Amino acid sequence: MEQKINLVFNLQQAYKYTLRKSNAAERIAKLKALKAAIAKNEDKIYKALQSDLRKSTFESAVTELIFIYGELDFAIKNLSAWMRAKRVGKTLSNPFAKNRLYYEPKGVCLIISPWNYPFQLTMGPLISAIAAGNCVMLKPSELSPATSSIVSEIIAEAFNEQEVASFEGAVEVSTALLKLPFDHIFFTGSTAVGKVVMEAASKNLTSVTLELGGKSPTIIDQEVNLEKAATKIAWGKLVNSGQTCIAPDYVFVHEQQVDEFIELYKAAVHQMYFKTKDQIDPAVYGKIVNPKQYKRLKELVDEAVEKGARINFGGTFEEQNQTIYPVILTQIPTGAKVMEEEIFGPILPIVSYQNIEEVIAQINEKSKALALYIFSTNSKKVKYIIKNTSAGGTCVNDVLIHISNPKLPFGGVNGSGIGSSHGFFGFKNFSHERAVVFQRGVDFNKMIYPPYEGKEWVLNLLKKIM
Repeated sequence: MEQKINLVFNLQQAYKYTLRKSNAAERIAKLKALKAAIAKNEDKIYKALQSDLRKSTFESAVTELIFIYGELDFAIKNLSAWMRAKRVGKTLSNPFAKNRLYYEPKGVCLIISPWNYPFQLTMGPLISAIAAGNCVMLKPSELSPATSSIVSEIIAEAFNEQEVASFEGAVEVSTALLKLPFDHIFFTGSTAVGKVVMEAASKNLTSVTLELGGKSPTIIDQEVNLEKAATKIAWGKLVNSGQTCIAPDYVFVHEQQVDEFIELYKAAVHQMYFKTKDQIDPAVYGKIVNPKQYKRLKELVDEAVEKGARINFGGTFEEQNQTIYPVILTQIPTGAKVMEEEIFGPILPIVSYQNIEEVIAQINEKSKALALYIFSTNSKKVKYIIKNTSAGGTCVNDVLIHISNPKLPFGGVNGSGIGSSHGFFGFKNFSHERAVVFQRGVDFNKMIYPPYEGKEWVLNLLKKIM
């Protein structure tokens, strides 16, 4: 496999100089070819997602396929405008120069995608890389093998390997890829693996985009429609069985509203995901991706309970089909792993509070989150929370939906990620912003050339200008 990887890398290194000259029409044709290949294989994609994660066709359509069709259509519509050189204002020191900003392809890019949204999180960055005029080598996750297989099939159908190629396999494939001097690496996954990717990239001074995760907090203010908040949080927490990087990780609820929130959350969960009073509906509720992740999540709950946490809802674990019923935890002691690690599953810790200041203090003690959610009808309090916290993105009175707008950048900050994606921001991420100055007319630069004797007036003039 390593020999094949090196061969394709060398092919792409040679071809990137041809590809960088491609115009908008040529790139749009490539995006349309990708869209056609996806449409042709829709049924296979749905079956693959069902196999890997027990995703229903409806959920797969909403969170994977429709999302990608939207990204494709948005890029196709706007690519010509994105590619145009941008005018930049003049300066007093160079009043006759023409200043432009060009977006040029970075070259040969590596995309390493995760298993939780294995189609969307592979195709999303690929669309941006193609729009920006790059060659791409893909590494889909081995933990979602059925989806990785159909992704590779679609790539082979739509592209020559000198332009886009997919490599399936386990850690050894990623290791072989990360040895190579790519022009850019786009990685989506855990913070721990993100550090490994960044370290490997540093050896070649390769730029990186890291879409990571972390513990995304949710704050419920007292001034709120609690039922609506509980319903939205239940959906955001449990879509894909909680295996979502921007899922509400834990929730702050005022101490006077904890019991009411728990009852409303339970009611929403039953309405959406149960087929009987005690039985989850596997037709709409996904499974945990593999036994290792199932075991990790069960241990998080067991450890919290052993230390004194209380299970207020759920706690049913079905090992044979890797299903964990939605769980609510309260009274979680300091030091419990469930409050230290990203959960990435259907477990919702609830933290009671008395005032917003203590909530902000607890959030700021942790690494910066990928997402932060605020539920409140008090606009002043919302602005206060936003001003005093940091996160990759934020929704007010909703969850997850900021990812669906291609006009907004999506990405983390520090521990939750580097760089951003989607729409123009994805195109920009896979491009180098090249500054170009066209000097013309009267050239004032000679005033600052040596010799300097008798040029004190130049310094005085420059000080006034600047």
